[in-house]
Amino acid sequence: MNKNIIYISVAVIVGLFGGYLIFGRGSADTATNTVMDGHNHSEEIATNQMWTCSMHPQIMQPEPGDCPICGMDLIPAEAGADGLNANEIKMTENAMALANIQTSVVGQGQMGDNSLKLSGKIRPNEESNAVQVTYFGGRIEQLYVNSTGERVGAGQRLATIYSPELVAAQQELLTASSLKESQPELYKAVRNKLKLWKLSEKQINAIESAGKVQEYFPVFATVSGTVTHKMVEEGDYVKQGQPLYKIANFNTVWAEFDAYENQIALLKEGQTIKITTNAYRNEVFDAKISFIDPLLNSATRTIVVRAVLNNKKDKFKPGMFVEGTIEGIQSGSKSAVTVPATAVLWTGKRSVVYVKTKPNEPVFEMREVLLGNTNGESYTILEGLVNGDEVVTNGTFTVDAAAQLQGKKSMMNAEGGKTMTGHEGHLGMQNDGSGEKMNSTNHSEMNKRIEVPNKFQSQLKEVFDGYILLKDALVDDNSEEAQTAAKRISQNLAKVNMKLLSDEEAHNHWMTIQKEVKNSANAIENNSDIAAQRRHFKHLSAHMISAVQLFGVNQKVFSEYCPMADNNKGAYWLSLEEEIRNPYYGEAMLKCGEVREAIE
Repeated sequence: MNKNIIYISVAVIVGLFGGYLIFGRGSADTATNTVMDGHNHSEEIATNQMWTCSMHPQIMQPEPGDCPICGMDLIPAEAGADGLNANEIKMTENAMALANIQTSVVGQGQMGDNSLKLSGKIRPNEESNAVQVTYFGGRIEQLYVNSTGERVGAGQRLATIYSPELVAAQQELLTASSLKESQPELYKAVRNKLKLWKLSEKQINAIESAGKVQEYFPVFATVSGTVTHKMVEEGDYVKQGQPLYKIANFNTVWAEFDAYENQIALLKEGQTIKITTNAYRNEVFDAKISFIDPLLNSATRTIVVRAVLNNKKDKFKPGMFVEGTIEGIQSGSKSAVTVPATAVLWTGKRSVVYVKTKPNEPVFEMREVLLGNTNGESYTILEGLVNGDEVVTNGTFTVDAAAQLQGKKSMMNAEGGKTMTGHEGHLGMQNDGSGEKMNSTNHSEMNKRIEVPNKFQSQLKEVFDGYILLKDALVDDNSEEAQTAAKRISQNLAKVNMKLLSDEEAHNHWMTIQKEVKNSANAIENNSDIAAQRRHFKHLSAHMISAVQLFGVNQKVFSEYCPMADNNKGAYWLSLEEEIRNPYYGEAMLKCGEVREAIE
């Protein structure tokens, strides 16, 4: 029995030792390998690891530390799990839909038609205009054409004048007529004197035959056309040669277009220009460029391009807006491609687009491009894009805003990888990684106030006033008032005259801002749900902030920020008061937020 116990004990010991040899060592090796693999993997991740704040996900830093907004410890960002490159930005399908982000594939002839579009107006043909004057002085007894717009024909009676000079001249004629046999030269001189006052042979003979002085004389039109300006009234005394009417012949009219400085090389006299109007949307009128202004307007940086239009059917009215298209315009570079103007953002001397880097995912990256000529609706790209690239053509500002918030390369952050706290990308500020803000000279230059005419600022101020009404309506949780204010924004936006901007950079900035503001205002106007209105208000505010910073509204404005808005993504708004009244939460959290900037 003792032997059996010994055998069993030995067997247990041997079994345990064998199990260790088989399983224990392998587990230790596995654990060691796991640790090593984990170590290597963590080192690999650490290379590109970004750190963010759980309360403020717009904060993105290359190193751990404290959140510059709330001071909380930063945590590893999960963006790297999506397999994105350092400067790629990925958007959700919901964000894409809300911002109406659209893309197009770059290709020669696909996004542009090698045409140049110009905007202009119909003007009277000055070569056919005339001023109807009186050829003798006197008092106007009666006018037969009493309003502008009336048509007159050559030889039509316009007015009747009592002229003491003509009364005396007629008396001379009657006297000379009785002496014409003895003094023919005197008789001939008197008749010629009356002819100089534009009396016809028939009129002179009638006076001579009647043998008595005619007190009132008619004034006849010397040209045919339409009265554009009536310059006298009945009872007025007029001098010889004084204008009575301005008469324009509208059988032909001028279509005058404004062409920018960088379009001059594409234009030449004799080119065919196809003209369209809002009045006749389905008709295209062909004309030839007859005149290119040799002088550049230094204020608007444009020249006048003119074409003559046949107007015998009276379709064209002076003052009518028209658009001209010159086809067959070549960029001068075989490798150049074109993109819509809405795809391009401008920051100082840089022009950028956003390229979709993954065909089946909403992933984008900024790319700098070199611009060529523009036709108003599209740009020729000389460098930076190739056929087949897919670029954002609608909602470009929204994509850029997302890139700025995540510290990626953007229009205001050429290098990327910097912390962009909230709206600092717009304000020209960077973070050095320790939470201390520092000025960026390049950013300050990019956001430098653009000098614009006072009239443009006044028109922009009306748009801004509508924005403040919208903000106040959201503060009061009043969706109906918000819709009314959004409608006012759209109406005032339509009154802003883009042609007041002589600087091309300002013109291009405003063209993009105007479109984005209009889209957001329309979305708010057509939506009675206040939560949806507030989502669109965030987008609207971003572009209004850009407009106020770039152009100014002759008023001190506060840029204010709520870190909890939009599901803790944060959102900005503009206010005239320094006191916080939050439009994103209204009464629920009226005082939530802080002033980020005072825009003078």
